[in-house]
Amino acid sequence: MKKAEVILHPIRMRIIQLLTSGRKMTAQQLQDELRDVPQATLYRHLKKLLESGVLVVAEEIPVRGTVEKVYALPEGNAHVKAEELAGAGPEEHVAYFTQFASHLIGEFGRYANRPDLDPEKDGVSYRTQTLYLTDEENMRLLRAIRELLAEAAKNGPGEGRQSRLFAVIDFPNAADAHGRG
Repeated sequence: MKKAEVILHPIRMRIIQLLTSGRKMTAQQLQDELRDVPQATLYRHLKKLLESGVLVVAEEIPVRGTVEKVYALPEGNAHVKAEELAGAGPEEHVAYFTQFASHLIGEFGRYANRPDLDPEKDGVSYRTQTLYLTDEENMRLLRAIRELLAEAAKNGPGEGRQSRLFAVIDFPNAADAHGRG
């Protein structure tokens, strides 16, 4: 199974998100956060993430005659490199994007079903913006966004902080009649 297929599954993406910023969690702690995911399903996805090398067992804790594993996400393990995607065809890219979009829809659905829903107060934002950029300008913008996200990703849970899902999607507008140039 290709790394993109491993990472882009909606449940596995949720597990990965919980382990970002150096967090380490046991299966029980993950289960407490992912209450809608059946335990057997969680273990099946943890196994795939371990087998693919995305996650590692950071430590093993003896508990009443068994061993409880503590899972971690080494830095960079959840990123699919451009070289890994280079061989993917159009159908695979659409499938990967569909998995990614399905994950976002699922996360937003979980948010929208909160009893204290207040998108304005919560700073919820979803929009598209057409930009006219050269390839160089586009890469400069993406690098700046990645730097800002990397800095923000260093924050751990703390007073006044809440977990936020931030997604960036960038691609040439297929409806643009001007094409490149």
